[in-house]
Amino acid sequence: MEISINIPDDLALRLTSVSQQLPEILELGLREWSALEQPGFSGLADVLEFFAALPSAEEILALKPTAVLQQRVEELLTKTQTVGLTETEERWWQHYEYVEHLVRIAKAKALVKV
Repeated sequence: MEISINIPDDLALRLTSVSQQLPEILELGLREWSALEQPGFSGLADVLEFFAALPSAEEILALKPTAVLQQRVEELLTKTQTVGLTETEERWWQHYEYVEHLVRIAKAKALVKV
């Protein structure tokens, strides 16, 4: 199926280099978009998948947020101090805080093991 859409010029430039991967990018984007309306951990799946792989204590201690996750956190912190968060952003922030809490617990337990 072929679909035509109008997008801003800056987005078109960014998409030029990944045009072959557009179906996959759209699929991932739609999953993320759908997840925003669901209770869960949208945008935090990497952390959950990391723990699902049963990492070693050393791997847990070395765990750091991805650049994308760190950027999202910083954006929301800034937005909290200026205009405030939307309901969806507030829900994401609560999920982030919960996952961050779990990471801190895992790191404390991992520190005892090394």
